[in-house]
Amino acid sequence: MLLKGKTAVITGCNRGIGKAILERTAGSGANVFAVVRKETDEFAEYCAALSAEHSVEIQIVCADFENEDQVTAAAKSILKTKRRIDILVNNIGIAFPQLVLAMTPIRIIKESFQVNVFSGLLFTQLICKSMVRDKRGSIVFLSSVAAFDGGVNIEYSAGKAAVVGAVRRLARELGSFGIRVNAIAPGLTDTGMGDIASEEVKTAALSRNVMKRMGQPEEVADAVLFMASDMSRFITGQVLRVDGGLF
Repeated sequence: MLLKGKTAVITGCNRGIGKAILERTAGSGANVFAVVRKETDEFAEYCAALSAEHSVEIQIVCADFENEDQVTAAAKSILKTKRRIDILVNNIGIAFPQLVLAMTPIRIIKESFQVNVFSGLLFTQLICKSMVRDKRGSIVFLSSVAAFDGGVNIEYSAGKAAVVGAVRRLARELGSFGIRVNAIAPGLTDTGMGDIASEEVKTAALSRNVMKRMGQPEEVADAVLFMASDMSRFITGQVLRVDGGLF
């Protein structure tokens, strides 16, 4: 029960890595604001069952991160509850099929950055006001190994690199308020988003991976749980690669 009594805000948590993070967070005793693009009956039932299983509160909040007004409204609705926010996990992200720079429309690059970088930073600006007031908190961004090796298309690799830069700077700015900011950089993970990579890219990644397999969403979620919890209380401004030994 690493997070017992704490409150977490998790974005993009209705599938893949985000859903695994939601499961780990609730299972560790935290109440959760689950931010998703659209609420479905299936996800509402899933959250209700997860809440009952672990005796925690899970509140669904909807926002399309392509729309800054919706991002702002979602953050304000969370803050209006007056709940102390202990943890923010920025997991929202989109990816497009693999294209080289010369074939990638600039609108795709802009759309990718809007979701993967700009809206995440806007949401963080708003949510961290609560953390600054309480002088405590842990913020975890989901980046990618693509930020370092450029293994995926230009807009995704560049956006995830921007996330790393933001984490470094935010850690400097927020450290004096007792707020830690870190990032998790997954390698090739067994999720739907992993399907954007071509078979050639996947084969190359697995050939360089010392464990010779894709990661599982739960393995990434465990790393997020560590960074969110007090077990990492003296760690900030860092990027933890969860890639099975990708060299």
